[in-house]
Amino acid sequence: MSPRRSYDQYCSAARALDVVGDRWTLLIVRELLAGPRRYTDLHADLPGVSTDVLASRLKDMERDGLTTRRRLPPPGAAYVYELTAHGRKLLPVLQALGEWGRAELGERRPTDAVRAHWFALPLLSSLEGEGLVEVRLEEGEFHLYVGAPDGPVYGEGPAPAEPDARLALDGGTCMALARGALRLTDAVRDGRVEVSGEGTLAKMLREA
Repeated sequence: MSPRRSYDQYCSAARALDVVGDRWTLLIVRELLAGPRRYTDLHADLPGVSTDVLASRLKDMERDGLTTRRRLPPPGAAYVYELTAHGRKLLPVLQALGEWGRAELGERRPTDAVRAHWFALPLLSSLEGEGLVEVRLEEGEFHLYVGAPDGPVYGEGPAPAEPDARLALDGGTCMALARGALRLTDAVRDGRVEVSGEGTLAKMLREA
């Protein structure tokens, strides 16, 4: 575990960066907003991070009260990392960064990795109300917990229960939504996002 470095400035922004300002830390938080993850899963969904750096960041985050580590009961018997209540409070920080970073996103570069669930936070910001939403992209499926006060805000794969709404869209549409070049309600109206389901969220999207 590396000693915590500090800007030594009596400023809340500086103090926050003392904790989360290291490279990869906030992206680890992004992954853990999906709930408990194994080290191997985190490494697979953070292309470019070395095993040493990932292990070091996870230890630092546990020390700073952002994450905890626990062992799953048999037959899993693997260790998982998960956010603490303090760590989950970084959700609006990541959403604000994502909103600010839209202007920097541009078109996807040939070297850019992509995972379906990386579109979860931009889509979550576009949805109002409460409920479970399943999203199907060319790259894969994920689900969102809209308005969830605690616990995971998204997860990989199909929804674990009957969702309030199902969204189907292609990669180009999803990237346009992530860049802010297209609003979700306009994409639904134009037929670029297919909405199914009879829940309140599905009805709101179809009527918007």
